[in-house]
Amino acid sequence: MLPARAIKMPHMWWLVLALGLHPAPLALSANASAPWDQPAVALVDQIASILGPAQAHLTLRNLSTISNDELPVIRRVLEQDLRSHGITLSLDEAANLLRITLSENQHERLWIAEVVEGTETKVVMVHLDLDRQPPVQSTVGISIHKQQILSSREPILSALETATSLVTLEPEQIRIYTHAPVGWTQQTAVPIHQKRPLARDPRGILIASPDGQSFEADVPGSLCDGVYSTGVPSGQWAIHCHESDDPWPVATPLFALGTSTRPLKAFYNSTRDYFTGVVAPNLGIDLPAFYEAAWIPHAATTELLLNGLDGKLLLVEGAAINPVAGARDWGSDFAVLQSGCGSGVQIIASGSGPAAQDSLRAYEIPALEAIPAGQPLAVDGSVTAIWSAPGGKSVFAVVRNLPRQGQPAEYEVDRVTATCQ
Repeated sequence: MLPARAIKMPHMWWLVLALGLHPAPLALSANASAPWDQPAVALVDQIASILGPAQAHLTLRNLSTISNDELPVIRRVLEQDLRSHGITLSLDEAANLLRITLSENQHERLWIAEVVEGTETKVVMVHLDLDRQPPVQSTVGISIHKQQILSSREPILSALETATSLVTLEPEQIRIYTHAPVGWTQQTAVPIHQKRPLARDPRGILIASPDGQSFEADVPGSLCDGVYSTGVPSGQWAIHCHESDDPWPVATPLFALGTSTRPLKAFYNSTRDYFTGVVAPNLGIDLPAFYEAAWIPHAATTELLLNGLDGKLLLVEGAAINPVAGARDWGSDFAVLQSGCGSGVQIIASGSGPAAQDSLRAYEIPALEAIPAGQPLAVDGSVTAIWSAPGGKSVFAVVRNLPRQGQPAEYEVDRVTATCQ
């Protein structure tokens, strides 16, 4: 969506320092009879310093390469250490909540505990050197694939498929395509008639209604509405555009994420090509300016994920904004994919490398860390936009292909899906 290919995200140690945490390195022997004793003790010591003697409801989640066969052993060690500190485990979810996540990156494992007391959440963690850990087999992963559905020499900002048509949004017009034996063929194009100069890096949003019979298209300074009707000639779409400074829809909840999450709109700064942080409805917290936003499932609830202007990935949890580690290789674009693999929901993000070597990759976000859920998928050019398809079962990406033999660059729209490994 934006050409910010050089954005780098912070390593998880930035998160540790920012939260004031002090995880001590743990040197575990591969020959130890209980390799999980030391990390469990170190983590529970920090938990006890917060809770003290109390009741707690414990949940354990594994997003690391530790075999699921090891989880009963790890849970038993954690429960024993908790009881030794006077923390009584309860099945009552109304008790203090203790969420422990086992995760890792390429260099180390990270055990994270979220201690929830009423409305207050505190996070503690310990890290383990992978080189000193027993070898384990990866049990979670997905493979992502892309299928080109359209190519164009005009920049494409967004697109959507309906039962009868493919609609694409360009900086100055909306195109309607219909099915043909060789794929999609253009049927009509409707100019937007913007009165403002085009931005250097234009962007726009195209959102379909739940029944697929209408859409909203937002570009800087203009709003277009499209309605499908069999009584309207020239493609059966009636499209009307007018000047508007209304906020854009930036985070539409997917069906599987729950009905309590509301659609979120944000005001767009067309001279700077980002969202200002002013949103509707008001979330009760001041948001920073951002490039992208999405509702994601997180710790038994739904939270807002933001990509800030400084390259930091942020998670808005209630009245708190927390940095997310492990996303230093992200670019400025991401979208939610409901693959059904692993935790069921992943984030598809573009890469942060040179435009000629861009990529797409799936991540999961346990606690406050982005964990790769599979290998990156290389693309031939730069990813300029990503968004979730209605229902979230696939993601669409626009790729600006590299020019060849003096020909102008082309834009392709790809459908991105995933299979479980």
